Amino acid sequence: MNLVRARLAIGEHPIEAYVARTQEQRAQGLMHRAEMGENEGMLFVCDECAPQSFWMKDTPLALSIAFLEEDGTIVQLDDMEPNTLDSHRCEHPVRYVLEMPMGWFSQRGVGCGEKVTGPVFVGASA
Repeated sequence: MNLVRARLAIGEHPIEAYVARTQEQRAQGLMHRAEMGENEGMLFVCDECAPQSFWMKDTPLALSIAFLEEDGTIVQLDDMEPNTLDSHRCEHPVRYVLEMPMGWFSQRGVGCGEKVTGPVFVGASA
């Protein structure tokens, strides 16, 4: 799948994110992807701001997931094991979800309340 990429950041930490905007792109996500670069991830842009759930069906990579407010503020972080059907749900309504290699957020000391910046977020600097 040929996806648009966006340059994002959390503070001084750069992120090269594939952007999943359509239902088909979001459903495919990172399924069957065998590797990712250290600062690569996927930004899911959901149709509406609502509670969101993600799973790892057919996804061989271990990932960390961040649920984001409209302005890019992280409201919840979780780690997801490969190839599982466990649901990772954010009850807080969000429109954006960012998946990165497992441990990416914790290794950089990034936690809830910090902001992802980039051209897709309302009021965020590019």
